[in-house]
Amino acid sequence: MRLELVPRGDVSPVARLLSPVAALAVAILIGGIVVALMGRSPMAALQVYFVEPLTEGWAQQELLIKATPLLIIAVGLSFCFRANLWNIGAEGQFIIGALAGSILPIWLHGTEAGWWVIPASLAMGALGGMAFALIPAMLRVSFGVSEILTSLMLVYVADLTLDYLVRGPWRDPKGFNFPQTVSFDWTLPYIAEGGRLHAGILVAPLVVLAAWFVMTRTLFGFGIRVAGESPKAARFAGFDAGRMVIASFLISGGLAGLAGMIEVLGQIHQLKPGISPGYGFTAITVAFLGRLHPLGMVFGALVIAVTVIGGENAQIALKLPLDLTRVFQGVLLMCVLAADAMVSYRVRIVAGGR
Repeated sequence: MRLELVPRGDVSPVARLLSPVAALAVAILIGGIVVALMGRSPMAALQVYFVEPLTEGWAQQELLIKATPLLIIAVGLSFCFRANLWNIGAEGQFIIGALAGSILPIWLHGTEAGWWVIPASLAMGALGGMAFALIPAMLRVSFGVSEILTSLMLVYVADLTLDYLVRGPWRDPKGFNFPQTVSFDWTLPYIAEGGRLHAGILVAPLVVLAAWFVMTRTLFGFGIRVAGESPKAARFAGFDAGRMVIASFLISGGLAGLAGMIEVLGQIHQLKPGISPGYGFTAITVAFLGRLHPLGMVFGALVIAVTVIGGENAQIALKLPLDLTRVFQGVLLMCVLAADAMVSYRVRIVAGGR
């Protein structure tokens, strides 16, 4: 006896829409069980993780700040995932984008350069991410190398490059030997005086709208969808597979690099080790939680941002480790994938045979 997954003939749109919500509910249930096994109150954990980040004023600002890079990276990743390409290296593209975009603020430090430094740095960040994403794309197109392995391994290259630069050539000579660059003279302006919301959060909705338009209203977006669902049909329709791979990775890497530079100019204001708390990896969960739809990923980014803020609060309020938040995000991703499978397929029991 064995189990088989049989495609469903007609899948309800409502079921597809509600499957991420059901996955979130199951993940919360599993998380509550884990918290109870650790000797804490599941209801108290629910309050700290999900209620306080949505009700307290300071947490609402942090929610938007943390959701912004997650959403921008996830939108970029969705282009690859829809084309059946697996860019697992957005974390590295995020870091390299931050490095490339920081060249101008570091080089022009102490000068009276104009307002153009900020948009130029953002553009250089996007170009840096694109250049780094082009490496696994070209290896896939030219030699058939798995983009999963190359994009993932390049994350370590990016991380070590950042570490080398901030401890060596780019280290602030007046920074008391700390591994960091000079503080930037040009940063993204704050939206309101006394708050932490910066102008970078306004980029995320523009990215979402642009991605929605490209995916639903352009021939390129149609080619991406066809290539992901049926590569043979895409070739028959005349879409160049190699160009699709390169274009998808360029968009994905460019948005990851842009997110990296927004994080640096808006939040950190200098380079130092650990500029990303794993945004590039966490954005994968955001993309699938939003069902690879630009508008759905807004929901996904907000949910994951809530768990990030809640996880930080839980360390203080409940003495729970931050790693528990990462475990929950992993469980959530598995629940989302399982829910998608159950919606698209039904389980059939086959008796006998192999």
